[in-house]
Amino acid sequence: MQEARFWTGEGERVRCHLCPHSCLIASRKRGICGVRENREGTLYSINYGKVSSMNVDPIEKKPLYHFHPGEAIFSLGSFGCNLRCLNCQNYLISQAAMGDLPLRDMAPQEVSEMAMAQGCRGVAFTYNEPTIWHEFTYDAMKVARDRGLFTVYVTNGFIQEAPLRELSEQLGAMNIDVKGFTGRFYSEVCRASLEPVLHTVALAHELGIHVELTYLIIPGENDGREEISEFSAWVANIDPDIPVHFTRFHPDYQMSDRAPTPRSTMEIAREMGVKAGLNFVYLGNINIPGGGDTTCPQCHTKLVERRGYQVLLLNVREGRCTVCGRDLNMVCSKKER
Repeated sequence: MQEARFWTGEGERVRCHLCPHSCLIASRKRGICGVRENREGTLYSINYGKVSSMNVDPIEKKPLYHFHPGEAIFSLGSFGCNLRCLNCQNYLISQAAMGDLPLRDMAPQEVSEMAMAQGCRGVAFTYNEPTIWHEFTYDAMKVARDRGLFTVYVTNGFIQEAPLRELSEQLGAMNIDVKGFTGRFYSEVCRASLEPVLHTVALAHELGIHVELTYLIIPGENDGREEISEFSAWVANIDPDIPVHFTRFHPDYQMSDRAPTPRSTMEIAREMGVKAGLNFVYLGNINIPGGGDTTCPQCHTKLVERRGYQVLLLNVREGRCTVCGRDLNMVCSKKER
């Protein structure tokens, strides 16, 4: 265990200030996330260095389409989550507690060593919610950045401002999952609230972290035209060049009785996003021609062609269109051509 950051004492109890739940935790108890425990008036991170999952993934799987496209990235996760999404596709680790899974102990420097041994130039914290792994990911990312590796969070964005500002010192990119655009959805489906997530998106962008957003479209829950239009307009107001990934829902966990998102709904979402002024709208978990391609919003040249997670064409130079020179809000690497 490692002493946690971002907490205060209140008698024998402690108040956690990592996520917006602000759990008041009694002695020998844990917060909602299940990984921060009060031991005799001190808050500890019981998941420090505890790894449940590791893999080398295409960075497009995160999904990140404008951050080192075509790269492989060393990806790892722990266990637990600060949300309780009924549709969670990683519930076997996100809803697990200490002792439910085989875990590997890792030191922060081992993350970089394993990434480099696998030929990866970046590290992603993913699979379960990385913000609740704050102490370890921060330490591991500091080592990674010192060794020239780029760093990624795949996150629900449910984090308070102070820890996010600390993360921004070491974090290169975030894919933030905005799960819906109503308070009702977050309350009923996620057991959380929407406003802190919106604040995270805006602040991360302001802090210079590369931000991409995922919006999983669940039939009958968050698929209304008005909701998708309002979400798209909100993103465009922050920055119309923020990439948005509308993703198809597949039945899972406690929503296994729902049907997958219709193709027509996905196509409408793309139309609504473009109509709202978004310049980079993508469709995920579904095979729709051009759904994963990057087109220059100025000269309309197709610059990146994707098939699934495979990048087939990458005609970008230093993050700009090779035809008209338009900035694509894209961080590129040695693989650009």
